[in-house]
Amino acid sequence: MRALVFDSVRQIRHTVVPDPVIQEPGDVIVQIRAAAVCGSDLHVYRGLETGLDAGTVMGHEFVGEIVDAGAGVTGFRRGDLVVSPFSTSCGECFYCRCGLSARCVSGQLFGWVEAGRGLHGAQAELVRVPMADSTLVRVPAGTPAELALFAGDVLATGWFGAESAGAAPGGVTAVVGCGPVGLMAVVAARELGAERVFALDTVAERLALAERYGAEPVNITAEDAPARLREATEGRGADSVIEAVGSPQATRLAFDLVRPGGTIAAVGVHTENHLGFAPGEAYDKNLTYRAGRTPVRRYVERLLLLVQSGRYDLGALISHRLPLAEGPHGYDLFDRRLEGCTKVMLLPDLRRAE
Repeated sequence: MRALVFDSVRQIRHTVVPDPVIQEPGDVIVQIRAAAVCGSDLHVYRGLETGLDAGTVMGHEFVGEIVDAGAGVTGFRRGDLVVSPFSTSCGECFYCRCGLSARCVSGQLFGWVEAGRGLHGAQAELVRVPMADSTLVRVPAGTPAELALFAGDVLATGWFGAESAGAAPGGVTAVVGCGPVGLMAVVAARELGAERVFALDTVAERLALAERYGAEPVNITAEDAPARLREATEGRGADSVIEAVGSPQATRLAFDLVRPGGTIAAVGVHTENHLGFAPGEAYDKNLTYRAGRTPVRRYVERLLLLVQSGRYDLGALISHRLPLAEGPHGYDLFDRRLEGCTKVMLLPDLRRAE
């Protein structure tokens, strides 16, 4: 099959790799209808996260059709259109039972193979999904496949961030970073009832999308964002802040935005060794700081209903639809934010234009 594989830093290659096969009774093979490039893929691409084996098939955001199933699979059959969280989960361990499927003791992250162990990803024509019955969710009839894909990562992560930060009716929420997760955090904060949502970024196209989804855009290169938030809240600051970047600068900005007694939820993937604020500063602000990988499986069904409702033009998030063969170019577009890039969708059935 054709796939995008990791060679080295900033080197993604479109090539032929062996087709995945059923290895365990609970496996299925999914033919990819749509996959996407995620901001966390860029951490590997840029060399910020290390350890990935050369030759690993990239990608963990996907939707597709089941084309083969192991003998132990009972909840799905060939032909089902399914969406997956970015990691597998057993549904039975302590962490799965308490809703923290991202820490499943048997779970694996798609697109991460290290020292020969792990699970290949979905930026390919086919992907193997272990523990399919407890991992996958059937896409409701009539739901566009590429929009259903959002429920498996960026929409779920944005929702987790807004929920963890305490976005609630009557409150003021700030979202730091208007990449795909930050934009979906805007949607989530609105759905959770936040009275005002401020979206902070430097990229005009992303701020325009945030406004379209119901936020008040703040260009941090053009104005003093903490002052803007204090002005809007009688000098206090935001009740809840979602940090969706994953950098010490973003952490520091989130700290400067939040009011005393407020909450910061960090859903950006961090690779630095120290937080952007000191323990004493957190103490003096009575700050709650929450962070972690999203337990996507807990949210997928409800978010598919939101996607299906059509209340938000989620398709506007997709700036580029490319054939799989142009995936390396898609990584470059997303990495350098070229051509107004907000989200790259990879479509294995889309052929290069003649």
